[in-house]
Amino acid sequence: MSISDFRKKKLLFLFNVFFDVNQSGEIDVKDFELAIERVCQLRGWTIGTPKNQETHTVMLEIWEGLRSKADKDNDGQVSVEEWCNMWDAYAKDPSTVMDWQNKYMNFMFDLEDASNDGGIDASEFALVCSSYGLEKKECELAFKKMARGQDEVTREQFASLWEEYFSSEDPNAPGNFIFGKTSF
Repeated sequence: MSISDFRKKKLLFLFNVFFDVNQSGEIDVKDFELAIERVCQLRGWTIGTPKNQETHTVMLEIWEGLRSKADKDNDGQVSVEEWCNMWDAYAKDPSTVMDWQNKYMNFMFDLEDASNDGGIDASEFALVCSSYGLEKKECELAFKKMARGQDEVTREQFASLWEEYFSSEDPNAPGNFIFGKTSF
């Protein structure tokens, strides 16, 4: 069974907006280097600071994990097909989550939780998602849908929403909104 059009749209959105930073049509280490610059600039983490170094380390670990899992032809790039196949396998059995997927989920949570209080609020969420080119108002609406009326989303809730993003076929599932988009 192939991926539904709905889930493929979600996967392609994530691929194109959050991973293929240089818009080359494939994900490679250059995309991660650009993402590191973007994240560090967003948070004001200058070169040589602990948060800058930590971001470099974690993001490159995420890249290596992604590359080793998805890059089936070993060309140093992850194509759209390889990306979709990897996430489809995850959706069929989320218990097989890879270490890099957990690192990315936790990295995104920590990035969005700028106040470091254990929860993401609407303004923290919108700031990060809009830094990837999404409209701030759409990000705020996505947060409302994701948080289901709550003022914040905890790490535990975020993990559940994360799994839902990659596996749900329900267009109204709250997890569909964790990357700031309100419709697919």
